[in-house]
Amino acid sequence: MKLILTNAVDNLGIAGDVVEVKDGYARNYLVPQGLGIKWSRGAETQIEGIKRNRDARQVRDRSHADELRTQIEGLKVQIAVRSSEEGKLFGAVTAADIAKAVKAAGGPTIDKRGVKIERPIKSVGSHNVGVKLHEAVTAHFAVEVVAA
Repeated sequence: MKLILTNAVDNLGIAGDVVEVKDGYARNYLVPQGLGIKWSRGAETQIEGIKRNRDARQVRDRSHADELRTQIEGLKVQIAVRSSEEGKLFGAVTAADIAKAVKAAGGPTIDKRGVKIERPIKSVGSHNVGVKLHEAVTAHFAVEVVAA
């Protein structure tokens, strides 16, 4: 099935791309989530608008992303989580938890889908995390996980 992506999808494309995907993937995931619309000749005109908006955002976002990176890298991010006496967590720290902690630490609102964790965080201590702010800008910072 041919789709026009309305948002960026990992390993598939960015907004405005026309992609060919399996019918079930399009019907059950991409279209209901609002990540794509079915391709048609009429929808072809929407591609130009999507690409124009994307290009305008990228020019503004590059310099803005650099500002956000310096702001995020200067933060002291701390997450309090329930843990055992040995320091092992009951569960794991997720990307959504990290996004909330950055906001709570006085940082900007970041998208949880942009948070890149090297390996699952399942212990108390300091862990390195990356946040993809722009295609060319990634902020790296340490998250301190403490027992609640």
